[in-house]
Amino acid sequence: MGGSLRARKGLRPIAAPFTVAAPAGARIRDRLRLSVGDIEVLTAVGGHLGVLARADLAERIRIGDVTAAHNGRAERKKRLTAVASSRWAGAMTRTSEDQYRLSLRSLRDQRAGLRHAIAAIRRRLAVGCGQRQGRVRGYADQEERWHKQRRLQVLTARLARVEYRIKQGRPAIVVGGRRLVKARHHLADAELTEQQWRRQWEARRLFLTADGETGAPFGNYTITVDPGDSSVTIVLPEPLRHLANAPRGRYRLAGSVRFHHRREQWLDRVQAHRAVRYDIAQDPARDRWYLDASWSADTSALPSTEQLAASGARLLGVDLNADHLAACVIDACGNPIGEPVTIPTELAGPAAQRDGRLRQAISDLIRIARQHGCAGIAIENLGFDDARNIGRESMGRGRRGKAFRRTVAGIPTARFRERLRGMACHRGLVVIAVDPAYTSKWGGQNWHRPLQQQAKQSTATRHHAAAVAIARRAFGHALRRRPGVTVRHQRMAVRRATGQAVSLPKVQGAARPPRTVGTSHEGGKTCRGPGGQLAQLPAPKTVRGAPGPRPGPDHGDPANAGDFA
Repeated sequence: MGGSLRARKGLRPIAAPFTVAAPAGARIRDRLRLSVGDIEVLTAVGGHLGVLARADLAERIRIGDVTAAHNGRAERKKRLTAVASSRWAGAMTRTSEDQYRLSLRSLRDQRAGLRHAIAAIRRRLAVGCGQRQGRVRGYADQEERWHKQRRLQVLTARLARVEYRIKQGRPAIVVGGRRLVKARHHLADAELTEQQWRRQWEARRLFLTADGETGAPFGNYTITVDPGDSSVTIVLPEPLRHLANAPRGRYRLAGSVRFHHRREQWLDRVQAHRAVRYDIAQDPARDRWYLDASWSADTSALPSTEQLAASGARLLGVDLNADHLAACVIDACGNPIGEPVTIPTELAGPAAQRDGRLRQAISDLIRIARQHGCAGIAIENLGFDDARNIGRESMGRGRRGKAFRRTVAGIPTARFRERLRGMACHRGLVVIAVDPAYTSKWGGQNWHRPLQQQAKQSTATRHHAAAVAIARRAFGHALRRRPGVTVRHQRMAVRRATGQAVSLPKVQGAARPPRTVGTSHEGGKTCRGPGGQLAQLPAPKTVRGAPGPRPGPDHGDPANAGDFA
């Protein structure tokens, strides 16, 4: 649909599909089996460095939103080196800068969301109760309007506070998590005792992060993992050097790690002495310690959507829903292949179980894509940012509206996108994101019935039709089907062939009669036999008293123009 026609019909413009970038790095984890002495040393080191890191973060916030040349990182690192070490100080100042920049981005996103919500409420308040102006509908009654006016005041006050923080360049950062801080006053609702809460709070405020350095022994001098014997050693801060049990102020842990997942990639880096970052974390609920290794990945050029379409590869279109994934395989011409697939997600329960079920669903998608020889997976570029901000104004009201908003909020859009991007990249698949506009509506109108006719062993739903529309948009094809172009049985269907590249204009005025067997052929078509899909003459009507039909050839005999001369 052209831009002018789309504007006349009130449809928003469709963004072009794009290839999702590959993950910028990798992160693996292994358990640390520590002794009692190791736990005491790690707790002392993490607590000491945590106090220094929080002080440095507070100082960075006081400096405000300035450029990197004026944030005073060199001076702060010099002061921290005297009470820790140069590498610990570098990691702390780098972490403070990252936290500060991330908080500022979150504030700006919150400001944008508040502005959208305020604008939506003001548009509806400008319309009288029960009235409608264009596409803007007023509130149902005076009571709902009064509640929305109060909400507008609350959002306006919240927006003023956010804008003040952005202007001052001082975001509010809670080291350990704001949710855990609020749980301290509601321990019964959080199902925690005061001792359990205290253990979680202290564990989250430990600082045991060491940045990697290319050229250092095994990629990291502060926390070193020897690939030969899997031993782990850390550099102790200056005030805790008396706890060292290894040369040069180092402490060697009794436990060891092996990193079974992606071990070959990790070995390639540490044996080449390339930079690897390590993080030591504590899980108080399980009473376990973990060591995380992370590194940046090498950038590689991914094929564009035009290159995929030109190569003739297949795509797996996926429609993400609250409780399942609907998928369908599409060839390069935009035709569905095989049976539509439904993968349940069941994203309920604890966070660990939800993440595991989501990973299993993505693994099933990748397996299906590889079985059908697909080059990539097409998904919708969902964010639901505006929907979450102005959901009360645009997603209905009452019990049904609340249930629908809860369904939208339960769809794991960001987590699904990040998990799929990482897992598909490591299996050699490309992820293509498309504009989600009208995929469900146009897919259901144009592809639901053909999918149901094609499916033999499963039931096609409108979500599968949306998956077809998503994959077609990734290839650059239109979402709508022209009637009369394609049918289920092309050899047995009685129809006249139509051009698939352009639409033929309708005949104006008197209708043109169908071409019969005896009519001379027009155009460049060479076949004039019965297989030319020509319309037969209608059977003559028998009228009482009228002469019989004119003798002519039998129904099965070939006919030509000379027989009717």
